[in-house]
Amino acid sequence: MTTHKNLLGGPDPTYLPEDEAAHRLLAEESRPAAEVAAQHPTYSPAWAELAEEAYAGGRVVESYAYARTGYHRGLDQLRRAGWKGHGPVPWDHRANRGFLRCLAALARAATAIQETEEADRCRTFLRDSSEEAYAELKP
Repeated sequence: MTTHKNLLGGPDPTYLPEDEAAHRLLAEESRPAAEVAAQHPTYSPAWAELAEEAYAGGRVVESYAYARTGYHRGLDQLRRAGWKGHGPVPWDHRANRGFLRCLAALARAATAIQETEEADRCRTFLRDSSEEAYAELKP
């Protein structure tokens, strides 16, 4: 067995557990995100999709609420996965993407309602968690 030690001295990356049933409903069966969130309320990708759809439709406060829900669900999962409040949350791990998308959506919605401190905090958190997600999501 090979172990990979973090040579930079920071915390190891955190990988959220996969939720195959929820992923199948949302991504493969194209079920509505609201239905998936209702059946799998801890599944951040469903909340991210709801937040992104609401924002695109001009429903910024609704987007903020969906993004915050998915963000908090993701934080709970990160902590259960051993995350200690900082460290990498890799974008290339599919299960991490819902949390990272919610974080970006929360930054966008917070900006739109002029909640500047929250928007800045979320952008910094996203960049610190995953430079790749930050570049991809452009919050």
